[in-house]
Amino acid sequence: MLFCKNFSKMPVKILFVCLGNICRSPLAEAIFIDKIRKSGLASDFIAQSCGTANYHIGDSPDPRTIRNAQRNGIQLDHIVSQLSENDLHSYDFIMAMDRNNLSNIFRFDGAKENNHKIFLMRAFDSVGKDKDVPDPYYGDEKDFQEVFDILDRSVQSFVESLTK
Repeated sequence: MLFCKNFSKMPVKILFVCLGNICRSPLAEAIFIDKIRKSGLASDFIAQSCGTANYHIGDSPDPRTIRNAQRNGIQLDHIVSQLSENDLHSYDFIMAMDRNNLSNIFRFDGAKENNHKIFLMRAFDSVGKDKDVPDPYYGDEKDFQEVFDILDRSVQSFVESLTK
């Protein structure tokens, strides 16, 4: 699918995007960073996350997301930020958690010229290919774990495609 050898510059920059940047995208970022670090490739990649909305700028992720990450052995250290036009030009991959946020990304003027690097996160999920990552915000701990499992699979597949 995607190969790092096609990139003329390192590190490769990846941006994970959801609505408020308090549940799904910071968790995807943390899972990606963990997998890359464990693979010895931390210097080859930069990962960050943001939201398409401005609801929580400057906040920490949802406490349930932080607890879920910790239960799964993932360190999550993040401050919420919002997607900007500049992000579309400065990142090599932009990973939207769902179709609504994908649509929000494509509202930016620069999105069409950068559409080759904008993906749904679950395009890399072997179980639910091209489905949305559900938003666990109004759910319970079980919903947060389901999102973790989806992101863990999807990120693993994404990492494999980047490092082949």
